[in-house]
Amino acid sequence: MPARKTIARAKKNDAPPPRGAVDADAVVARLKRLGTKATRDGMARYAIPSDKAFGVPVGVLKQLAKSLGRSHELAVALWDTGWYEARMLAAFVGEPQRVTPAQMDRWRRDFDNWAVCDHACFHLFDRTPHAWLKVEQWAGLPEEFGKRAAFALLWGLTVHDKQAGDEQFANGLLLIERVATDERNFVKKAVNMALRATGKRNAALRAAAVATARRLAASPDAAARWVGKDALRELDRAPATRR
Repeated sequence: MPARKTIARAKKNDAPPPRGAVDADAVVARLKRLGTKATRDGMARYAIPSDKAFGVPVGVLKQLAKSLGRSHELAVALWDTGWYEARMLAAFVGEPQRVTPAQMDRWRRDFDNWAVCDHACFHLFDRTPHAWLKVEQWAGLPEEFGKRAAFALLWGLTVHDKQAGDEQFANGLLLIERVATDERNFVKKAVNMALRATGKRNAALRAAAVATARRLAASPDAAARWVGKDALRELDRAPATRR
């Protein structure tokens, strides 16, 4: 079923319960009703495992999250179910100010696909006071999605951390340069996106990001060259925007 039909069905036939009266089991049951085989089967095209998924489009999840509102307890309970959509939803409904470093590490150890990793980093973790610490810590992890999380988080911070100074992002560029030789697909793509996003934050960081990208583009390492050259294709033509 196309996503727009699923959204329409959600609006018409599955009205949300009152805020404050929802538990994880009720939400998971609702996700099961909203899922479709067509959506679940299509997840493989995006390298997302579907063995524990219902097949609910992201647009429907965002709509559901809006109706539920923020709830730390619900987010933790949804995450613990292990369902793909429940974990995506947990990232949307979690309360950033209540997230602890230990929780971030627990969830990060559960990352098994790029979508859950990126949504947790973009919609929840990058709004916590622990985000910069985790960028530095996770950049040195050996596992693919743990390391990706560091650069997905850095990518999110370029947009959402309005108070961070250029020095913090300059340190992020050092991490990018250090990890750019990692040839694993989900790592190098996140490194590339973090580099491009840093260069879009302002003019000074654009100059620093371009310099980093040029060094990487001249590297003897194939993964680093790809990261640098691909970033330069965008940075050379896109003006920096103050974020």
